[in-house]
Amino acid sequence: MHLLATSGADIDDLEQAVDLAQSPAEVVILSFSDSDLSALAEAWTASAGDLPSLRLASLKRLKHPMSVDLYIDRVVLGARAVVVRCLGGLDYWRYGLERIAAVCRSRNILFAALPGDDRADERLDALSTLPLQTTLKLYGYLHEGGAGNARECLRYIATLLGRDLPVADPVAIGSLVGFVPDRGAVVVDDLCRSGDARPAALITFYRASLLAADTAGIAELMRALEREGLAAVAVAVTSLKDPSLVEPLARLIEHRRPAIILNATAFSALRDDGNTVLDIADTPVLQIIQAQSSEDAWASSSRGLSPTDLAMNVVLPELDGRLLARTIAFKGEAAMDQRLQFGAMRHVPQQDRIAYVAQLAARWARLRTLPAGDRRVALMLSDYPARGGRRGYAVGLDTSASAAAIAALLAEAGYDLGDAAPTTEQVEALLRDESDELIVPLAVYRSRLALLPGDMQRALQNNWGAADADPACRDGAFRFRVLRTGKLSILLQPDRGSRADRKSSYHDTAVPPRHAYVALYAHLREVERIDALIHLGAHGTLEWLPGKALALSRDCWPEAVLGPLPVIYPFIVNNPGEAMQAKRRLAALTLGHLTPPLSQAGLHGPLLELEGLVEEYAEADGLDKRRLKLLEDEIIARAWQSGLAADCGLERTMSGREAIAQLDAQLCDIKELSVRDRLHVFGQAPDAAANALLCDAIVAATYGAVDRTSVDARIRASASAERSALLAGLDGRRVAAGPAGAPSRGRLDVLPTGRNLTAIDPRAIPTRTAVLVGARAADEVIRRYLQEHGDYPRALMLDLWASASLRTGGDDLAQALAYLGARPRWDHNSNRVTGIEILPLAVLGRPRIDATLRISGLFRDLFEAQIALFDLAVQTVAARDEDDADNPLAAARRRGESLARVFGGAPGSYGAVAADLALGMTWESRAELGAAYLDATDYSFGGPHDHVPAADAFRARVRGADALVHTQDDRERDLLDGEEVADFAGGFAAAAASLGASPALLHLDTSRPDQPRARSFSEEIARVVRGRLTNPRWLAGMLRHGHRGVAEIAQGVDALYAFAATSDTVPEHLFDLAHGALLRDGAVFEAMIDRNPAAVAAIVSRFEDVLKRRLWVPRRNAVADELAAARARLATEAAS
Repeated sequence: MHLLATSGADIDDLEQAVDLAQSPAEVVILSFSDSDLSALAEAWTASAGDLPSLRLASLKRLKHPMSVDLYIDRVVLGARAVVVRCLGGLDYWRYGLERIAAVCRSRNILFAALPGDDRADERLDALSTLPLQTTLKLYGYLHEGGAGNARECLRYIATLLGRDLPVADPVAIGSLVGFVPDRGAVVVDDLCRSGDARPAALITFYRASLLAADTAGIAELMRALEREGLAAVAVAVTSLKDPSLVEPLARLIEHRRPAIILNATAFSALRDDGNTVLDIADTPVLQIIQAQSSEDAWASSSRGLSPTDLAMNVVLPELDGRLLARTIAFKGEAAMDQRLQFGAMRHVPQQDRIAYVAQLAARWARLRTLPAGDRRVALMLSDYPARGGRRGYAVGLDTSASAAAIAALLAEAGYDLGDAAPTTEQVEALLRDESDELIVPLAVYRSRLALLPGDMQRALQNNWGAADADPACRDGAFRFRVLRTGKLSILLQPDRGSRADRKSSYHDTAVPPRHAYVALYAHLREVERIDALIHLGAHGTLEWLPGKALALSRDCWPEAVLGPLPVIYPFIVNNPGEAMQAKRRLAALTLGHLTPPLSQAGLHGPLLELEGLVEEYAEADGLDKRRLKLLEDEIIARAWQSGLAADCGLERTMSGREAIAQLDAQLCDIKELSVRDRLHVFGQAPDAAANALLCDAIVAATYGAVDRTSVDARIRASASAERSALLAGLDGRRVAAGPAGAPSRGRLDVLPTGRNLTAIDPRAIPTRTAVLVGARAADEVIRRYLQEHGDYPRALMLDLWASASLRTGGDDLAQALAYLGARPRWDHNSNRVTGIEILPLAVLGRPRIDATLRISGLFRDLFEAQIALFDLAVQTVAARDEDDADNPLAAARRRGESLARVFGGAPGSYGAVAADLALGMTWESRAELGAAYLDATDYSFGGPHDHVPAADAFRARVRGADALVHTQDDRERDLLDGEEVADFAGGFAAAAASLGASPALLHLDTSRPDQPRARSFSEEIARVVRGRLTNPRWLAGMLRHGHRGVAEIAQGVDALYAFAATSDTVPEHLFDLAHGALLRDGAVFEAMIDRNPAAVAAIVSRFEDVLKRRLWVPRRNAVADELAAARARLATEAAS
């Protein structure tokens, strides 16, 4: 048997190689912990005359293999003893540990490899040249920490080298130590005995920082909290997972009963029982960051945090339910000690970030202490996507009914709602501008405006002009619609930008919000003095305003607009990417809510009749040939007449039997389409039928692997959990964390809803499961392309979105790697992706396929490491010595072409623009839409420069692509639910056409991960139009939701229009079907006008425009007159 070796590369190879420029010394100590190094430097400086010469270095600066080799050659080879303390064990610095171990063994150098945490690693023991008893003692000194233990550690190493020095054993400091700025370390019992009556704010931070005297940030935070009227209580901990601190910390919490907790430790503290030691406080936990980077690096970064800080200080703490606040301190290097050739790193406080955190903590603590009847709450409905009849839109949620349900819930809980809680009808009246006005005097706004940084004031002026020119400003005041009941105010989020370019500016973070937007939030916070803000549904615009992706500064617009205000954000549970955007940029408590129930579309009208004929044909087969022929002719004639034949690719030359088999498959495909024929109402349980449908979908997705009774119970528990979580959040109490994901994909773990949404660790993406799914998906795309074209594709374009990657663990990225013939390499202990492997062609069994990624803005912000991983795979594949026919990337390298394969918008931009421009209906040609798409994708990512302008390189990739692949990973949405798919896929099609190319457009359905299905976009659009948009059952379900349901119908028509504008994927008969179901059907038309005439006007406008542009040539001559009649009916409605 012959084994075919794979080749590979590691992510650490992407780090910049550095030379630390140190000379040799007798002792070398390396650690990831700056606290270790600072304490050792201080101890050595105090006793240098008695100790061997010493070199200290951070492992964070020695990640690149070349850096390791250089350091070994210049420093380690001259040492007599080497100690490496590695956080995370062997796999986090394997190359360095193994190289140093080999050198030390060959040169008889003493070597101790120590774990950086409390987890033993036998592999480190095996690498060490010292006896286990010796390494355990060295570990004890460094684990206990502090200057005293550091001094004894250095003295102990000196004795190992032959010096005669007295040495004390490691001194246990204790797992929990109190901290008072003016006194330093204190016993925890002293903190318990305090008689301070003010609300307590408990701070937890690492004991290592205390022992290294790196406490300036914590001390400044305590002082800031005191200024906000809180009693600051700080404790230093070894780790929140340390069992020995459970009892004393619980005792402290019991005595002080904190109203808020601020945590500065990294990682998750979840125990085996799914809880943390802080949960007993039943209070929100704000995650504060003491960054590993410098303030200059943070200030210049659009992301705000490095991938390491993102994982350790944001993603993993979120698993505990913590809310990301801000970064309060940054690393700063002290003056270098020339004897050590080392400068200690300490955290430098950032005063305005500390002030913001203290104010936010005080606001949350106030909720804890203020009676419900005294709390002032604002409930904000979104105005996104901000087109006709779409006010109050939210994915999967009936916002009007949900707002009324929340108001009723608050009234029951003792909130002051005046005489009565508002009804759904009153909320819908607000959306029609039929409500009271909230008036913000211009003079008051200008006084608030003056408090903003000067650059922000100038940005408002330069983009929007003077405040009194704002459309919402009349007679010296801004005017907003409000539904006010007692101390609850329900409002519509203001338009972020001018109506001329409304939606195009929503995800454009280069443009600040207009004056009215800033004015309303400032008024709610400073004049109304609301205690909390509920943002209802996915999603609004606040979290998309200009600024850093994470760890915001005072110059970031979300903070400047919102201020330090508690935000509770009900969010659909299957949208983790955008939920994380709200969670991390607004410090929001994102409460997951149920997805609408799913059911099979079934068949209706002519399709149902056709299915009956096909069944009759099957029964007649072999019995009556004359009858069989009549049925055959009738079925095929009806199929051509209805357009179904074109939808499924029938050809006139096909035999009758072959054609009917294909039609039967198409009918089954439509019938089995999953549709949501109702919307969710927050905090309300689905009715029995809807509950059963959702339960069926989840059980079916797991192929019966889960117990139906358990699924049913979790769904039924969701309604009360949503209500309880909302009330808990407003009470300033803890809300348990829970994962985001798609229930219809079998994600039972996301139920019950009503939990604080979390996402997976990006360092684990793609997961092992995702790689299996991705490989199947790639095989299905290749199968479909081979079937259509008779050859393998040479180049593919994939669009990658953040939410899909978080839902699936990276199926799409794994699929892209599979085309290259690559797969990830993982650390087997942590499941962290560490590199890639390249499969030999003999194993792959086909040519490699050149894959290009068009990434969304949110993917760019969240997945820096995955971008680097894919770029590493591309470069490694391109470097292989393989034939051009088998390896198009190697061929491109040999031709001297660019190997950039990850493209997206400039940092701070979102969306692909094409659909936005199309829906504005001012475009003149499809080429204009294609140009907009290309202009919005002008940067490449990955490689040594992170991001660089690369418009020409992207154009070359679009021109050379054989197909675009768009993946849909769940059944809870389809490509007409919004215009986002048309934006990316339709924009690509328009761009390719403008460049003279005509690639295939493939829609890949991976909602059943073991059975991926590739269809053309034309096939999928036809399936959704027939199965949902024109389905009487779906339409009736939407009409039951009144204003909001008709908005959902209009959204589907918008998406259909956007596809027609940007691509040739919408045959004209689909507009015939949609027109017939929505406007020609008098009952449906009148019902829509009665509920939401603005949405109906938008639908009519779309049909008029495609007719005018000849994207639709109706089969019936009466259509133009019918549209004119519809327009006249709308005018009559408006006048009444």
